[in-house]
Amino acid sequence: MTASPYLPLEARIADRHQESDTVFTLDLELTDATARAAYRFEPGQFNMVYLYGVGEVAISIVSDPDDEHALGHTIRRVGRVTNGIAKLKKGDCLGIRGPYGRGWPVERLQGRNVVLITGGLGCAPVVGVINYIVRRRDQFGHVAVVQGVKHSADLIWRKRYEQWAALPDTQVLLAADVAGPGWPWHVGRVTALLDQVTLDPANTVVMMCGPEIMMRLTIDILLQRGIREQDIWLSMERNMQCAVGHCGHCQYGPQFVCKDGPVFCYPEVKALFGVSGF
Repeated sequence: MTASPYLPLEARIADRHQESDTVFTLDLELTDATARAAYRFEPGQFNMVYLYGVGEVAISIVSDPDDEHALGHTIRRVGRVTNGIAKLKKGDCLGIRGPYGRGWPVERLQGRNVVLITGGLGCAPVVGVINYIVRRRDQFGHVAVVQGVKHSADLIWRKRYEQWAALPDTQVLLAADVAGPGWPWHVGRVTALLDQVTLDPANTVVMMCGPEIMMRLTIDILLQRGIREQDIWLSMERNMQCAVGHCGHCQYGPQFVCKDGPVFCYPEVKALFGVSGF
């Protein structure tokens, strides 16, 4: 956490990767050596990335916590702030506040099977924990990565998926609602891939992120297959503007996604999940 939760720290763009026409990844490095040495985060947490004079936006951290070189943030151009950030180049500076929120329950994963399910471009919050698992692969059981996109052109990190699929006891299943030329994987809803996932209900933890309708349908299937509610974890997306639970924009019933989440155990949000207006 920064010295003040309200003040951004300066970060330099150490590297920049264009993932697709609208998606890019910035590897950021805090310019202050003391702040850089003190900075710690958990997979699933996020930073508020601040473009000076324009505004800030909540972005998930996709790098591994033990990566001492840079903080990875994958960003999609969707508005004024992200379009401005997209114009920055390697060596330019911006601000970050954080890390904020509750991350994935990595302490519960040791020795267990892990299923990671994402939909659309909601993959970024899950990629951080995938990177965490990959670097410690021998500490986990069977791993399944299930990713669905609306159009095949939306799939980023193809080489990374190939690398994950080559790991021992690891499944990678990909789907696109609409497939372009040369798409070699499933065409249709990501939920159709769940029949192919190896599941041991008593020893499996599921983590997912994406459109809530997709997550709701997926939860129904998982429960039917014997997965326990307390073993299902969700990364929720809301309009997070302050990140400290003051502005109320991300209020979800009695909770705030920015500080009580963004990762929730399913029973915590079950009563409101899928209810219009929440």
